Amino acid sequence: MGAVKNKRMPRAVREQQMLDAAVRTFGQRGYRAASMDEIADLAGVSKPLVYLYLNSKEDLFTACIRREAAALTSAVRAGVHQGLPADRQLWEGLRAFFTHTAQNPDGWAVLHLQARTHGEPFATEVTAMREELVAFVTQLIAVAAREAHREPPPPERAEHEVAGLAEALVGAAESLAAWANTTPGVSAKQAAATLMNFAWAGLGNLMDGRAWNPPKS
Repeated sequence: MGAVKNKRMPRAVREQQMLDAAVRTFGQRGYRAASMDEIADLAGVSKPLVYLYLNSKEDLFTACIRREAAALTSAVRAGVHQGLPADRQLWEGLRAFFTHTAQNPDGWAVLHLQARTHGEPFATEVTAMREELVAFVTQLIAVAAREAHREPPPPERAEHEVAGLAEALVGAAESLAAWANTTPGVSAKQAAATLMNFAWAGLGNLMDGRAWNPPKS
């Protein structure tokens, strides 16, 4: 059963309460299976009030995606302290990412599983979040490249390498977070260390000019 429904509270607080209930329901039951009745009951409000505040199930889901995406990107940015060596900055960013997704598994399920599988405009919202994360990681890798190269590669090659590495790293982090959240005993720190070891060893070789090259034939 939900909370007492006649308790007065500010609209902003009530709306966040509804979003909390919606994220939990969408994250655990999926977008299709989740019902507005269930969300309203969990939030301790009437279903008409949910519609009054958030218009429709589609608008409610979009609001959930936007809130969770903003929280995740803010957590990652806040976790990185500028001025530290490049490896420390990347480590802090990864640890912040995995800590947030571990502490908010329903929110991560909404972003990583639900929003991507139910078409537009939901997928577009997640794409915007992902592009922001990729841009941020691109900056971190670019710092590492500048620190490592006395004689940097041609600008076009460097740009493509950094962009590709950022895309790969974010994709790996997303998949690893989904795995870590469903695997007992895997902590956020362990997940971050796993990816850091995998990524930094490769980045170190690449930055030192020891790149692996495919065979000619």
